Amino acid sequence: MNKPRIVISIGDLNGVGIEIALKAHKEVSALCAPIYCINSYMLNQACELLDVSIPSDFRLHEVDGSFNIKEGCVDKNAGRYSYDSFLSAIKLCEAKEADAVVTMPIHKEAWMLAGLHYKGHTDMLRDYFKRDAIMMLGCEKMFVALFTEHIPLKDVAFAVQYKKLKEFFLTLHNSIPNESVAVLGLNPHAGDNGVLGDEELRITKAIKSANKKIGFEQFVGPLVPDTAFAPHAREKYRYFVAMYHDQGLAPLKALYFDESINVSLNLPIIRTSVDHGTAFDIAYMGKANTLSYINAIKSSILMLHIKTS
Repeated sequence: MNKPRIVISIGDLNGVGIEIALKAHKEVSALCAPIYCINSYMLNQACELLDVSIPSDFRLHEVDGSFNIKEGCVDKNAGRYSYDSFLSAIKLCEAKEADAVVTMPIHKEAWMLAGLHYKGHTDMLRDYFKRDAIMMLGCEKMFVALFTEHIPLKDVAFAVQYKKLKEFFLTLHNSIPNESVAVLGLNPHAGDNGVLGDEELRITKAIKSANKKIGFEQFVGPLVPDTAFAPHAREKYRYFVAMYHDQGLAPLKALYFDESINVSLNLPIIRTSVDHGTAFDIAYMGKANTLSYINAIKSSILMLHIKTS
């Protein structure tokens, strides 16, 4: 049986992505047929800095561009190249030359310096496919879907609106139709029935309306945020919806930092990613952990099997 073809967007070459790809290549090649979106010039430069050899079966999809790698530095050239690598990976999937995309970490400031207006992979995917992609992060033990992502904290309360929440819940249902999902409130104590804020009234209304349309009580809440991830709650729920980025990702990364991944839902292609940043502080030191990347590869293969079954 042919192995699934997984195309790897190489990420910011000033960070740890290329080291992880090279370290894990043998293990990844046993699982799938990886295709790396990087050209031979940039790969050779990275391997010289890492003092490693290029595996003989390291298949490249050449991405134009060349610059001097600056280990651990924010750089517009690295930002642009990571974007071009990602775009190439998407197009390979669209052309049916690859079955799924796995992304290495990019640096948001480097994208900004390169003149790109996207805040990250998910923003670009939404714009490219004109679909409301959902960012969900986690591992086998726990997943957190984010209602708002990369917006200032001061804007979150306004963003928590009934219609948008209901649409979010229904979209998430399409991706995980049979899972019970715990929904976090926004305020301390989930608002204490309006004493500490009224956003929970909108959340409650959206939950009830979505559940009615779905036909069963899939979404539960809003739960008190500071107890939602306690051990007894995690025994009951594996999927959570957080109202904002750090509300969901702080507990997730405290519990499962090395193993968690990022998954983009509601897209015509399969995309998973490592759930960590560029780690500039350890770039090209040989210290990068490959577990999140391996899990992202495995998850993309699992999603592919589900999609084609």
